[in-house]
Amino acid sequence: MKDDKKIKDEKNCKCHSNRSSSGNAVYGLGVIGAAVFFIGKATSFWLVLLGLLKAVVWPAYLVYELFKFLIK
Repeated sequence: MKDDKKIKDEKNCKCHSNRSSSGNAVYGLGVIGAAVFFIGKATSFWLVLLGLLKAVVWPAYLVYELFKFLIK
């Protein structure tokens, strides 16, 4: 009896785990593109590491530059 209730509860659960899969794909492609861009401009090992860090947080750079442009 308890197992049947558990199965019904799991079927009625409205999980949203697959909702942002396309957003994750866009972010992943953006990270790869940003990594190629930043690493391509790097001239030393430390700039490569900085480029990888920038590639992970590129949306923050994008928003920052957008606000700088809009507020001028």
